[in-house]
Amino acid sequence: MTEPLHRNALRVQQALQAVGSPGRVRRLDASAGTAAEAAAALGVTVGAIAKSLVFQADEQPVLVVMSGSDRLDTKRLAEAVGAARVRRPDADAVRAATGYPIGGVSPAGLPEGLQVLVDRGLAAFDVVWASAGTPHDVFPTSFDELLAITGGEPTDVREG
Repeated sequence: MTEPLHRNALRVQQALQAVGSPGRVRRLDASAGTAAEAAAALGVTVGAIAKSLVFQADEQPVLVVMSGSDRLDTKRLAEAVGAARVRRPDADAVRAATGYPIGGVSPAGLPEGLQVLVDRGLAAFDVVWASAGTPHDVFPTSFDELLAITGGEPTDVREG
């Protein structure tokens, strides 16, 4: 007997179904709170993990979804969103912006109006794994599907 999905993971599964995604939320025994942990638990490269990072661009929250092996260039992010200043918010601000805790921020099931950028570096992978709302839940997806799920803009905000 499988245990029921956590309420956050259920919200993610419903968001996936709403856009016609065949992806299913998968519960992991090990933590997937970081890209490295998720990659180890799934047996994939860190690059195949779609990490969700929240930033404050001036005073507006923005979610960036990018490959777990890439680092974000804050200058490129500021330019992409037209902000003078970009910084990392605290855990309370992350939860307020996304509805998810740090370590479980999902690109699916986000509140209306949250600006989302999806870095083109993820397009190099046929399948990427993203958080499903908790540090133990993930789902498979793709770059194109992430754009559909999030309503996000394709962008280049990684270093290099």
